[in-house]
Order: sequence, then structure tokens, then C-alpha cells
Amino acid sequence: MLTHSLQIPDDNPRQAAKAVAPDKERPNGRIRIKSRQDVFSDAAIAPEKVVISARDFGFYYGAKVGVENITMDIEVGSVTAIIGPSGCGKSTFLRCINRMNDLIPCGRAEGLLAVGGQNVYDRRTNLVNLRQQVGMVFQQPNPFAKSIYDNVCYGPRLQGIRRRARLDEIVETCLRDAALWDEVKDDLHKSALALSGGQQQRLCLARTLATRPTVVLMDEPCSALDPIATARIEDLIAALKGTYTIVIVTHNMQQAARVSDRTAFFCLGKLIEYGRTDRLFTNPAVKQTEDYITGRFG
Repeated sequence: MLTHSLQIPDDNPRQAAKAVAPDKERPNGRIRIKSRQDVFSDAAIAPEKVVISARDFGFYYGAKVGVENITMDIEVGSVTAIIGPSGCGKSTFLRCINRMNDLIPCGRAEGLLAVGGQNVYDRRTNLVNLRQQVGMVFQQPNPFAKSIYDNVCYGPRLQGIRRRARLDEIVETCLRDAALWDEVKDDLHKSALALSGGQQQRLCLARTLATRPTVVLMDEPCSALDPIATARIEDLIAALKGTYTIVIVTHNMQQAARVSDRTAFFCLGKLIEYGRTDRLFTNPAVKQTEDYITGRFG
């Protein structure tokens, strides 16, 4: 099991991911995430502001590397973009945060990945609670074959909420948060499948918000959308920042630069560079990062 935390030495931060210092878990299963200098200094986050933390984390498909030696922190209330060429491990890492890779028979995790101080891969982790805390929006809109109303209510009903007035309140609040209420308020019992692609994606976001997560994962949420629908999603990300911690995987460099506070560049399963978005896109510290964001490969 993954039961250690890591202390990152300050003298060589770019080699920090290889340093491991075992530590005992607290009795309640929460992990001591020790303060450290991050892989790059401008990505450093105060320990009390860290909501997601990886230390020497890796995920493997049998003998094949998905990601390995990932060491990074994500700040509460921020937007973090993960960029990199196809097959570099972006989505693998994202899906590990709420253990969406569990159904892969040959998959295995190593190292530490924690959300809110709780080791995600600890045997005592309650997956229902984890996925309530960490919601996800996928690449293709995937509304249920139900009404708009029932899509948003699906999670709250599973949580035991039955009172109609309370469900009505949740539906309106979440559809407003997803900037969809004004478009569908008179058609809440219409099939969600009748909505446009952009509306379906915003409905999926509203459905995610209905369980009141602290973290929202977005796996290329705009790749199947037109530019107008993409702009609506980007506006929503900006509006939700602060209330939610958002981690977005994107192939769109301009989108990453527009919406994120920090950016992580992955390549061949490794974290190459991680830092503030404005610095990474204007003055990358690693030539491989510069080559990618300027289009020399990808």
C-alpha cells in the first residue's frame, strides 16, 4: 500500500522527485504532507493551501509506464492546466486523482497521491466519498438518457436527498453555476440528449457540481465543442475558480494560458516542468518545454 510521505530536499529541486523519506500515517489515515521546495520554485505552495499532493507517484499498465516520479502540489481554489503530447500520461494522472483507473486489470500505483491530506490509494479510502469530493467532466459530453432535471438530481438522490423543494433548489443553483439555467429553465423535463453539444457539456458540469465537490477534474472538456461553446466553458472555469479547485487537461496551449494559474508539462510519462502559467509560457526553464509550446513537436 502507499503509506509514505516524502521530504523534498532544497539543494536540488529538479531531482527532488527521486528523494523518498518514509513517514508513518496518522491513525485516522490522513497523511503528513511535509513542506518542501517544489520542482520549480515558482510552483511552491504553502502547505496549508495544498489540496492535491503527489510524491514520487507512478501508475503502470502492467510493465508499461503511464506516469512515474510525479511530484507536485496543487493549490486549493486554483486552476491547474496539464499539457503535453498525446500519450504522455496527462489523462492517466488526472484519472488517478479519483481512482478512475481502478477497473484496469493490470493497473498499479506506486508512491503517494493525496487529496485533502488523505492518501487516495489507502485501503481505508472510501471511494464513494472520494468521488463525491473529486468530480470529473470528460472529453465527450455524456449526459444520462434522462431529463435535464434528473441528470442534475442523480448525485443528490444517491446521497439520500428526497425532498422535492431541496432538489429544485439544487437543480436551479447548479444550472445557474453552469450558465445553463436561462436556456433550459422552461424545459427541465426535456431529454438531456436533445441539447446541443455545448449545452450537454455544461449540463455534465452542473451534474458534477450537484454533489458539491471540492475538486473538479476536466479531461479536455472543450475538444468536441465549437469555439463559441468553448468560450462558454472557459468563462465558467474563470467563474468557478476560488470556489472549486480545477485541474484541466488540454491540448490547446492558448486555452491553458488563458484559464490556468499554474501549468504542468508532461512528456513520456514524466513531469518535465511545473510552474506559474505566465512564466512557463514566456520563459520556460526547460528546453523541452519551450520546444513543445512553440510547436516544434507534439
